[in-house]
Amino acid sequence: MNIPTMPSSHTSSKISLQQEFPLLDSIAYLNHAAVSPWPSRTVDAVTTFSHENATQGSKHYLQWVNTETTLRKQLQQLINADSINEIALLKNTSEALSVVAFGLPWQAGDNIVSVKGEFPSNRVVWQALKPKGVELRLADVNSANPEQDLLALVDKHTRLITVSSVQYASGFQLDLARIGAFCKKNDILFCVDAIQTIGALQFDVQAIQADFVMADGHKWMLGPEGLALFYCRAELLEKLALHQYGWHMTDTFTDYDNNNWQPVDTARRFECGSPNMLGIHALSASLSLLLAFGMKNVEARILENTRYLFDHINNAKQLILLSNMNEGRYSGIVSFRHRTVDNDRLFSLLTENDVMCAQRGGGIRFSPHFYTPREKILHALGIAMQAR
Repeated sequence: MNIPTMPSSHTSSKISLQQEFPLLDSIAYLNHAAVSPWPSRTVDAVTTFSHENATQGSKHYLQWVNTETTLRKQLQQLINADSINEIALLKNTSEALSVVAFGLPWQAGDNIVSVKGEFPSNRVVWQALKPKGVELRLADVNSANPEQDLLALVDKHTRLITVSSVQYASGFQLDLARIGAFCKKNDILFCVDAIQTIGALQFDVQAIQADFVMADGHKWMLGPEGLALFYCRAELLEKLALHQYGWHMTDTFTDYDNNNWQPVDTARRFECGSPNMLGIHALSASLSLLLAFGMKNVEARILENTRYLFDHINNAKQLILLSNMNEGRYSGIVSFRHRTVDNDRLFSLLTENDVMCAQRGGGIRFSPHFYTPREKILHALGIAMQAR
């Protein structure tokens, strides 16, 4: 297989991505939009951490804290945040969205504008505000001009616009910079669920003028479940009411006897208790791979894979492409369906032949990463085209 090599932070020589992803020997993994496999370096980091814990307990806890700081710096670099003080480490995207939704001071009659077809994480939490008199308005992302339709729903009572950077079923990208500029001009908060972008495509919170951004580590960031990024713009840190309290979110969190504490003035104020140190070591290792390869290069390879899928699906008379092919609208997710074979049957055939993918949005969803060889993509397409 044609697997690239890259500089390794572990050794002075180059390391093959075949070594980082041994599953390439067995399956075609096209499901990074769901749950990703870990690189070998991440497995090594977890193994080392576990062995150290088993043999020495928390003897080196201060070193673990250094890894936590390293992770915050990696995430800051990944999204171009101003400071690590804007980065919180939460359990998942849903928790981060809940911090925003139930931290803002809503008034009856306020509304939130979003789009139809969002993943439940970015819908349920806003629907839960209905008892407070808050309305959720939804635009059609499949329209000719989704941003225009989205912004047309805004009125003087709109407090927040919330969208996914990439739609989970189709891979469709909204123009976040346009939406962010509108929000800034009209004093509306801008929240972005970036779980299908961060780790796959370059992402800049400052360029899109986002106020809040959240993303789990277990998809394109190649990390474990149970750990997520939450970005909160510095000016808004103290504007979100806190609903969880504990030792870790105080300004004197190492002084256990201090009764005169205050919430810390950084994003750590949203981390009420002990950090997920195992997950922190794992995600930091995974991000070291992405950052060493370079997100510009990661994005280029992922979009090359997407265009490769577009070409082959469009040239296969048996298949119908569901994803948008327009420049700037596509991502690492490609959805399609078969003309005569139903999705359940096609999905079963793919999984039986060692192709990891998903059923989403009325079709089959492929989501290869930057390391995925063309041979694996072609293998999966061949099964789809030959399906009966």
